[in-house]
Amino acid sequence: MKKRLSVLFSLLLVFSLFLTACGFNKESGSGSSNAGSSGGESGSGDAKQELRLNIKTEPFSLHPGLANDSTSGAVLRQTFEGLTRIKDGEPENAIAEDVQMSEDGLTYTFKLRDAKWTNGDAVTAQDFEYAWKWVLDAKNESDYAEQLYYLKGGEAAHKGEGSLDDVGVKAVDEKTLEVTLEHPTAYFLELTAFYTYYPVNSKIAQENDKWYTDAGDAYVTNGPFKMTEWSHNDKIVLEKNADYWDADAVKLEKVDMFMINDNNTELSMFDNGELDWAGNPTGALPVEAIPQLKDEGKLNISVKTGTYMYKFNTQVEGLDNVNIRKALSYAIDRQAIIDNVSKQEQVPATAMVPPQAYHEDSHSLYKDGDVEAAKELLAKGLEEKGMDKLTLKLSYNTDEGHQKIAQAVQDMWSKAFEGKVEVALDNQEWNVYIDKLHNGDYEIGRMGWIGDFNDPITFLELFREKDGGNNNTFWENAKYKELLAQSQQEVDADKRLELLKQAEQILIDEMPAAPIYYYTDAWVQAENLKDVEVSSLGDIQLKWAHFE
Repeated sequence: MKKRLSVLFSLLLVFSLFLTACGFNKESGSGSSNAGSSGGESGSGDAKQELRLNIKTEPFSLHPGLANDSTSGAVLRQTFEGLTRIKDGEPENAIAEDVQMSEDGLTYTFKLRDAKWTNGDAVTAQDFEYAWKWVLDAKNESDYAEQLYYLKGGEAAHKGEGSLDDVGVKAVDEKTLEVTLEHPTAYFLELTAFYTYYPVNSKIAQENDKWYTDAGDAYVTNGPFKMTEWSHNDKIVLEKNADYWDADAVKLEKVDMFMINDNNTELSMFDNGELDWAGNPTGALPVEAIPQLKDEGKLNISVKTGTYMYKFNTQVEGLDNVNIRKALSYAIDRQAIIDNVSKQEQVPATAMVPPQAYHEDSHSLYKDGDVEAAKELLAKGLEEKGMDKLTLKLSYNTDEGHQKIAQAVQDMWSKAFEGKVEVALDNQEWNVYIDKLHNGDYEIGRMGWIGDFNDPITFLELFREKDGGNNNTFWENAKYKELLAQSQQEVDADKRLELLKQAEQILIDEMPAAPIYYYTDAWVQAENLKDVEVSSLGDIQLKWAHFE
């Protein structure tokens, strides 16, 4: 065996000398363990257009109308396309070739371009009408149905108080979609870029109600990439969609999306040249590695319009008391968590809505780490409940970062309340965890909320209805709902924001959730990887990405 290897190495040495003599002494890049590797280059010297990144876990759902999480969104934004698409923070026409808005801002007429589904069918206005009404049909249990309440009659149809036939979306013909809104919505063209507004191939969906559960001929999409493999809990493979209307803009030929729920493994794979991207928005970096990566100049950080929070199940004994909820929130030292645990230059969240959603530099509604006030509130709350102490369970989805934050908060509560609050930690994998939250099978639960668009309403609407799809706190307040409704009718931008701030004050006064920090995204990427679109909303788009 040793002799055969020796002969092989000798032959390779001779061959390499021959190439050098002929002038072919450029780096091939193949097999390189350099962190900047793009997975190898072709013999012509052109970079191989294959991207490898980590999405950590199995997506909750790859049906645009059922998806409700960032992992699912990271896949859907590559495989589907809506009427518009966000680039450089602004909506641009996508499947819509032209958009006309009525003078009163209530009616939008979209003219669709010639576009195809991956099975060759034309993308039609009927596909949009079908998809949107499917979401609003309550029997389909879409958690994001409220996103379509902007449509005239949308809320009534979803609540069984009106007919789906009367909802303000109509396919005038195959290429014309007419949309009527309940009230003028300045950010509506941002909404139509969100995945809940994506079309679905109505013919395929009506033939097979499980079309979205696996890769294969049934999984028909209309985006820059198509899914060719879905090894559940392991990997998703996307390939360039040659039939995409803007295929010339797509340079990547293949995208491997791994499901590795270990941050150290993710970074190690990047360092070994097995990944081209590590960290947010799709994965996560190990906390202890961030300072060194920053010192080495490898770390990318961008501000994100999102809030990391702990939700309180307000139906649980003890947590049904507002003073106890506020005590638990006030006792958290957010800056200490950022400095010692998360270490990604996040901002302490002393309000629910990130300041950039109000287009402000700062926004605060209470004091961070106010332990004295927390002690007084807890004592008052326990007296009101006739309780001596609290025994609670703090739940989070499996992740090193979430675990460390939960441990830090557990310790803060133990010290601040001197034994009157006992907290056990509990974790599950993402799909199991999110189901438990939706079913109310938790007491305190970690959750993040990233803005669907850059406006306070996307955070505040989360708590509007106690039975809303994503309001796992089961809290509701009549005045809060009234203010949100008033804001939707207010055409003066400044007055509208003032109404939203009044609503947020009610939310903070009753504290159904404790904001912890405003997110940042932190990642490392291959040096020759260019034009990956990462927005302040935590979206990642690969349509324009390429390796130089």
